[in-house]
Amino acid sequence: MGTLYNTTDALPHMSTSPSDRFPRTLSTSVLRIKHRSIFWEKFLESRASTPNRYGEDLIVTPFAQILATLRNIRNNYISLTNVTPARNKRSSSTTGPQSFMPKNNLQYGDENYLRVAQETLEELDWCLDQLEAVQTHRSVSDMASSKFKRMLNKELSHFSESSKSGNQISEYICSTFLDKNQELDISSLRYEDDQTFVKKSVREASATMSQICGARKPLTHANSLTSDSVPKYGVETNHEKELHEIFRGLDRWGMDIFKVSELTDNRPLTAVAYTIFKERGLMATFKIPAATLVRFLLSLETNYNRDNPYHNSSHAADVTQATHVLLNSRALETVFTKLETMAALFAATIHDVDHPGVTNQYLINTGSDLALMYNDESVLENHHLAVAFKLLQNPDCDIFKNLQKKQRQTLRKVAIDMVLATDMSKHMTLLADLKTMVETKKVAGSGILLLDNYTDRIQVLQNMIHCADLSNPTKSLELYKSWVKLVMEEFFQQGDKERIEGYEISPMCDRNDTTIEKSQVGFMDYIVHPLWETWADLVHPDAQHILDTLEENREWYASMIPPSPPQDSEPSIVTEPQTNPSDKIQFQITLEEGESDDEFS
Repeated sequence: MGTLYNTTDALPHMSTSPSDRFPRTLSTSVLRIKHRSIFWEKFLESRASTPNRYGEDLIVTPFAQILATLRNIRNNYISLTNVTPARNKRSSSTTGPQSFMPKNNLQYGDENYLRVAQETLEELDWCLDQLEAVQTHRSVSDMASSKFKRMLNKELSHFSESSKSGNQISEYICSTFLDKNQELDISSLRYEDDQTFVKKSVREASATMSQICGARKPLTHANSLTSDSVPKYGVETNHEKELHEIFRGLDRWGMDIFKVSELTDNRPLTAVAYTIFKERGLMATFKIPAATLVRFLLSLETNYNRDNPYHNSSHAADVTQATHVLLNSRALETVFTKLETMAALFAATIHDVDHPGVTNQYLINTGSDLALMYNDESVLENHHLAVAFKLLQNPDCDIFKNLQKKQRQTLRKVAIDMVLATDMSKHMTLLADLKTMVETKKVAGSGILLLDNYTDRIQVLQNMIHCADLSNPTKSLELYKSWVKLVMEEFFQQGDKERIEGYEISPMCDRNDTTIEKSQVGFMDYIVHPLWETWADLVHPDAQHILDTLEENREWYASMIPPSPPQDSEPSIVTEPQTNPSDKIQFQITLEEGESDDEFS
């Protein structure tokens, strides 16, 4: 490819004065974890001939690479020709001539001149090659997503070969975080023609299949609420003083939701969401009666399954509080409207309502009514939305009844787009979208983040709720360990069902054959950290402490991986019991027609 671009050469040091806080500027240096190379540096490991050619900033998304290379070509052209750039919008930007330092030592015909000329020609040829290979039906984020798939393919192939647990973790990441268009070719999931994955026949659809059964639970004690009788935090409690102390940290990252649940008689979602709506002034702005909001939240919380170890109202409260904190980022504080802010918080509260405690793939494999209703596409996420909006049809729970028609339509669209983004199979697409946005803004002009259209704004909100949904590893170690215990128990309960019902046990769901510590390290390395690092770059420097905590938790879990039993034959090589070759995942991404392995590499 062409010369890798050092964005610190193109972007000036941004002013931090109050007058320059909006539009917000992106960070001009990559956020690095403390003790090991960042995920994105792996993209350059195979290029020993061009080490550190991005300098401090690594540009890895294809579209941003093209822009960066073209900018470098432009700068070289000015140096080679001594042309004075025209006074246009490009030259007047903060990355124009005033920030560009020409190579004054270039003399026509000398060695340096010829070297720069040759490099410029090579860079231009590279750009032309990439543009000629672009498939017109694909977006720039699709190009990045395909590139990330190849990187993940390489990493997971190595990881799966390391041990039995590495193979299992790789299979889990593949089956959970890649959508149908990004599936890897996994031999362990293939069956002969005379075998079927689903052992039981698909059940006949029930007569009530067209109904939204998740919203069937009636209100009870909430019916008698009036605006004058609403408790301070939305729920009756004998621990208001202790709750007050905890809610003093409502705007800080990592509030102890387990303690909130304990003090509110398992009503953490109502307490957290009601307090956030009140403190943000949303109730006053949109004329939401306090009693109506509480009735809706209590009804919503009732529809969260308390029997789920993980996907219950405590998780919803945690994601809601995390979304609230992320919305407070200085980079975003003047970006979203009040309506968009309320839609984002509403989406967080409802994003897992009536979750059955099993995965989308389980519902699809077992031929559930939900999978049939939603055609196997984001089954749970569609169901969560349907249940939530069904609850709003109760006049006593309709918190949006005073919105204008256009406002209500906008809120519904934002909420739908955000909740659908919590489908973990959309992870790679979301990451590619965000990474492309961040890098393009860095190299395409002044580095200013202007979210002036719906596509860009919803892209940030979708990644925000995705980050909040994957925020457990960024919390304090004690909280993180508690969440891990709960999510693994839910996985294991699904595995128990699959074992009893005769299905293939899903990755990470076999309580008899899962290394929890190693699974968390792999989860952080391949999924959580790349996402959060990209988010942190977007809102720099607001999330640096989150990355620090993530790294500390990663190191703790790495230190807790149990030692493997020694092998008599090759003790110095084998670190864990090895699987049979036939049991290993053979990772091979199926690329789209016309896409080569070295495209945008």
